Amino acid sequence: MLQIFCIYFFVDILKKVNTIVFNIYYLKGKLMSDFIYDGKLFHNPVEYVLHKIGGTWKMPILWRLSDKVLRYGELKKTLAKVTDKMLATQLRELEKDGFINRVVYPVVPPHTEYSLTDKGKRCIPIIEIIRKYGMELMKEDGIENLS
Repeated sequence: MLQIFCIYFFVDILKKVNTIVFNIYYLKGKLMSDFIYDGKLFHNPVEYVLHKIGGTWKMPILWRLSDKVLRYGELKKTLAKVTDKMLATQLRELEKDGFINRVVYPVVPPHTEYSLTDKGKRCIPIIEIIRKYGMELMKEDGIENLS
């Protein structure tokens, strides 16, 4: 209990430092690790990866960049329901986390291209598995495939 308290106590300090702190303990014979990264407490690696690539738009963005380089406008057209603000925010986060490259060409009007980094390419097989599982669940629930 004291370890958990200490983790919460140091959250404010750790927000200023980009550090990972591990609190490792055993629960029912399984190694469990809580950690703080960038000021946020995570309880397992799945929660962490979902923080990085989860949400409504990040995986669809990565999926669309999986086999080609796209300009902002081209990407926006493929994600019809996303707002400009949300798309810009998601692209910025994916770039900051190292999943995509952003190249700005100094022309008028500005020309910006997005592509996957090696880190981004590594998550495509995971997205494919999640997509396949989603299609199976949709079929089980009687939802027509709209893709």
